[in-house]
Amino acid sequence: MSRHDLPEGMIRAPGIAGPHEGYMPGFGNDFETEALPGALPQGMNSPQKCAYGLYGEQLSGTAFTAPSHQNERTWCYRIRPSVKHSARYERIEMRYWQSAPNVDPTVTSLGQYRWDPVPHTEEALTWVSGMRTMTTAGDVYTQVGMASHVYLVTRSMQDEYFYSADSELLVVPQEGKLRFCTELGVIDIAPQEIAILPRGLVYRVELLEGPARGFVCENYGQKFDLPGRGPIGANCMANRRDFKSPVAAFEDRDAPSTVTIKWQGQFHVTYIDHSPLDVVAWHGNYAPVKYDLRTYCPVGSILFDHPDPSIFTVLTAPSGVEGTANIDFVLFRERWMVMEDTFRPPWYHKNVMSELMGNIYGEYDAKPNGFTPGGMSLHNMMLPHGPDNEAFEKATFAELEPSKLDNTMSFMFETRFPQHLTAFAAKEAPLQDDYIDCWDSLKKRFDGTPEGNWDK
Repeated sequence: MSRHDLPEGMIRAPGIAGPHEGYMPGFGNDFETEALPGALPQGMNSPQKCAYGLYGEQLSGTAFTAPSHQNERTWCYRIRPSVKHSARYERIEMRYWQSAPNVDPTVTSLGQYRWDPVPHTEEALTWVSGMRTMTTAGDVYTQVGMASHVYLVTRSMQDEYFYSADSELLVVPQEGKLRFCTELGVIDIAPQEIAILPRGLVYRVELLEGPARGFVCENYGQKFDLPGRGPIGANCMANRRDFKSPVAAFEDRDAPSTVTIKWQGQFHVTYIDHSPLDVVAWHGNYAPVKYDLRTYCPVGSILFDHPDPSIFTVLTAPSGVEGTANIDFVLFRERWMVMEDTFRPPWYHKNVMSELMGNIYGEYDAKPNGFTPGGMSLHNMMLPHGPDNEAFEKATFAELEPSKLDNTMSFMFETRFPQHLTAFAAKEAPLQDDYIDCWDSLKKRFDGTPEGNWDK
């Protein structure tokens, strides 16, 4: 199946020509799209009778009374209202998908941790059954904090659908290709792209190329937004035009189906007799979106020192504390290093924020060994970390000429909350027991003289 072939029976609105085929560009835009001509009401939201016998229904991503610049909602015109997509709920267990607060008394989260890639297995795993929670933070009941996951997908969902009432999901593929067939349209993503799936949106996940593995940041709090650029100005970093939301696409298909709902950390399934992906037209600003990380334009120092890594923030989810994020999604991609008389890699530090990193591909400059593609690391709040000895020695004695960091793309899920390891992360995932040893060979350079002992 190519990236532009749709599942059999799905009808999609005409796409925008060129690089945006099947998508509409812009972050936070107010879109309108219809898969059948005249399906979208004009000049009003709720006509007495909708065209084609459709039902009008609003999907609200914020409270009705949220400030206008933050208010998010989408009007959907669908074959059946959502109340027809649910029946009696049956509680099911998802052992590996955990929610905060999840503090296992047998597990400690105090330390510096790093994992090799979670390996694939022969087990048939869907988007839901293949989710493996690594850390949790905050409290899903009060809608603050987050969880980080690794997903393993080896088969498509077939007449199976899912939505989370708890969270929006930020998806970061590392291997393989996925298709998200959502109520509002179809999104295909591959490594070096990301997708955001809003809270409450129903979708089915198909495996286009597998097995697939990647990372998920589950955001319990306020929605992801673009960071304020401050004195950087209007351009660079992540630009709004590079985000893409799907055009309308719908299925009118009768088939025994299941809808799994994540609600307050619990999972329930309901059984219906049709596809819930039946939105023929929609308009609004609450929609799924994809973004190509290769369009992220980094900014940095061009003389000496280097700014905090916050300049690499792609998306941020605010907290109630100004300037302190519930979650920051930070990207470390290829870039030029030109600073004079400067230690160029990330410095040693302790941070009030908790940092979970993942490697999409290549080599991370502060940890040239051990942090492999598909791997993860966790440096919890106020726990010291920084370059290993090899990276320190290389940067300290390098001839400081302009150089390009190539073959590198890593990211960070950073949060104001401590991240707690799950039992899976501590006992089943491939934890590197010797990670802490990477700092053992750092030398004492102090000798009482201003020059210090900088012999190699």
